[in-house]
Amino acid sequence: MNEYQVGQDFKKVQLTAKEKSELFAEGIITVILLLLLNLSIMVLLQQAIVNNPQLRGGVWMIKNAIAIGPNGWHIWSWQNWFVILMGIADVLVVYWRLIRRYHQMQMWHVIGELHYIADGHLEHRINLRVNRDLQRVIDSVNTLVDSTVRSMEEERKIEKSKDELITNVSHDLRTPLTSIIGYLGLIEDNQYQTKDELTKYTHTAYVKAQQMKVLVEDLFEYTKVRQTSTPIAKTTFDMEQMLEQLAASFELEAQKKNMQITVECQPAPLMMEADTEKLGRVFNNLIANALKYGKGGKQIILSAEKVGQEAIIKVSNDGQQIPSDSLNQLFDRFYRVEASRSQETGGTGLGLAITQSIVALHGGYIYADSTPELTSFVIHLPLKLGRQIEPQNGAAKNS
Repeated sequence: MNEYQVGQDFKKVQLTAKEKSELFAEGIITVILLLLLNLSIMVLLQQAIVNNPQLRGGVWMIKNAIAIGPNGWHIWSWQNWFVILMGIADVLVVYWRLIRRYHQMQMWHVIGELHYIADGHLEHRINLRVNRDLQRVIDSVNTLVDSTVRSMEEERKIEKSKDELITNVSHDLRTPLTSIIGYLGLIEDNQYQTKDELTKYTHTAYVKAQQMKVLVEDLFEYTKVRQTSTPIAKTTFDMEQMLEQLAASFELEAQKKNMQITVECQPAPLMMEADTEKLGRVFNNLIANALKYGKGGKQIILSAEKVGQEAIIKVSNDGQQIPSDSLNQLFDRFYRVEASRSQETGGTGLGLAITQSIVALHGGYIYADSTPELTSFVIHLPLKLGRQIEPQNGAAKNS
C-alpha cells in the first residue's frame, strides 16, 4: 500500500447534471440506432427469404426438424428468434457504450484533479474510486506527487542547511579576521610604544590566523566526508591495537588533566575493516573532547565489543554530565553545549559533525548517552565494509 492510501477515503466519481444528461442521451441515441439497424436487417432478410425459394425451403425444413410435441408443434417463427437474439445483442451493446462513456467521464474528472495539482496544490491527492486500469494510473500519480513533495522538502532542507553553513562560517571567520585586521592596522599605523607591544600585536594576529586555519581545515574535512562518493581506503586491522595506540598518544595530556585512559576489548584481537586514517580522526575527536569537557572526571574508557557482524566501540568518561536536551544536537554543525563558548575555548563546532559523517561513511551510526556516572559516545560499525547497520533499541541515527 502506498503512503497516500493510509487512511485515505476513496469515493466514487460524482457525475454532474450535464454529464448525466449526456450519458442518458448517449443511451437513447444508441437504442434508436440499434432499432433502426435491427429493422433494416430484418427487412433485408425477409426480402431475401421471399425472393429466394431455396432459402425459404431451408427455413421450413429447419422448423420441421425441430418440431416439438406429438402434434408437430413448431417453434416460433424466425422473426421472433431474430428479435430475441438481436435484443440480447442490443442490451450488450448499449451497456458497453454507456460503460465506455462513463469511463471517459471518469478520465475527465481525473484530468481535472491533475490540473488542480499542477496549479501548485501539491498537498492534494486524487482519491477517486475508478475502473481498475485508471486506478493504477491514479496510484502512480499520487506516488509520484508524494515523491516530488519529499524531494522538494529535502531540497529546501539542503538549501537551508547551506545558508546556515555559510552564515556560521562567515560569523566564525569574521571574528578572528576582525582581530587580525585590527592588530595589523595598529602595527601599520605605528600605534605601539614598545617592542613588547609590537610582539603582542603580532602574536595575537598569529593566534587568530591559526584559528581561521583550523576552521577552514575542519570545514574542508567536513564537506569532503559528507560526500557519499568519498573514497575509503580499506584496511584490515585490530581494533584493540588501534585503541591502545590512541591511549598511548593521549597519555601525557591525560596526566596533565589528572585522568587515566584504559582500554577494554572483547574479544582480543578484534579484527575488522575500515579506513584507519579516517577512523583515527573519529577517536581523536572523541578523546580530545573527553579531555577538554570531562570536567571533574578521573578516567576515560575506550571499549570495543564484537556483537554479531558489528563492532560496538565506546569512548566514555566519568566527567560532567551532558544535559539531556543537548544530546540530540551534539552532532549538529557548530553546536556547542554551552552557548557562551567561543571558538577559542570550544573549538570550531565541526568536530562531532565530522565524526558523525565518517561513521556514516563506513555504514555505521553514532549516538551519545550521558548519566551522572558516565558519559559515552557509542559507535556501531560493521566488521566488513559494504554493510549498512540500522540503529536499534531506539538509538538515534545521526547521519
